[in-house]
Amino acid sequence: MNATAECLLRPGNTNCGGCGMSTGLTMLGRALADAGDSCTLVIPACCGIVTAGAYPTTSYGVPTIASTFASSPAVASGVATIRDLNDEPGQVVCWAGDGGTYDIGLATLSAAAERNENIIYICYDNEIYGNTGGQRSSATPAGAKTSTTPSGKREGKKDVMSIMAAHRIPYAATLSVAHPGDFARKIAAALSMSGMRFLLMHSPCPTGWKSEPADSIELVRIAVKSGLFPVYEVFDGVSYRINVEPDGTDPAAYYDRQRRFGAGEIDLDATRRECAERMARLRVLAERFSTD
Repeated sequence: MNATAECLLRPGNTNCGGCGMSTGLTMLGRALADAGDSCTLVIPACCGIVTAGAYPTTSYGVPTIASTFASSPAVASGVATIRDLNDEPGQVVCWAGDGGTYDIGLATLSAAAERNENIIYICYDNEIYGNTGGQRSSATPAGAKTSTTPSGKREGKKDVMSIMAAHRIPYAATLSVAHPGDFARKIAAALSMSGMRFLLMHSPCPTGWKSEPADSIELVRIAVKSGLFPVYEVFDGVSYRINVEPDGTDPAAYYDRQRRFGAGEIDLDATRRECAERMARLRVLAERFSTD
């Protein structure tokens, strides 16, 4: 077992209670250890780089590079190139929030994907600029109140998975911290490949979501069960596989547990239709463009 990878996130960090990013880092570390692999982290401006503390007291147990908000894929591309030229072991992993992925870092992410750089890019999507005051991002869902949308965001959430799949990268997948077995399998799949691999993780943020820390995993579970957050994979931008089917859970339970959504301000009937239509589309893709 690789002890360094297993201790990817060490005690002493200042992450909030119930933080999905912390859970995701722990699960990533375990998956790396199980594979006997290690990594170098490249993290842009986000909670992920601030809460771990500064060198030499950082809570990260692997080499970690802090990049500017927009440049983590570019920095990771350079690190991966040197690693591959020198035939060095280990993965290069971008660990970025939605602000550095959906918005500020989208250009360099697209460029790295177009070049099929040999990196793993993981976006922990907490649907908010959590580190800079709780502003809305293009990952923020419609209706959510943020510091810049106090009456609720009018626009819907950007479909970054479709954007990445359109680049025809080898692997793109969504991750749920409420489904650890599926999470571990997908990390293992990404580790077994080369080229650009993009993973999108739904990451609860009690501070930004105005939710109870103890509810974080259950919120993610409800999002999957209701179809709000589909769990699926895309191979080479063409072949689709649904990993977890929704069970008909009402998405109302998801909104009720977060004070970022005002009472009665979410059109639940429209939300239910959107969830059903989204899953119907994915089922058609999975059937017509199967991985089998």
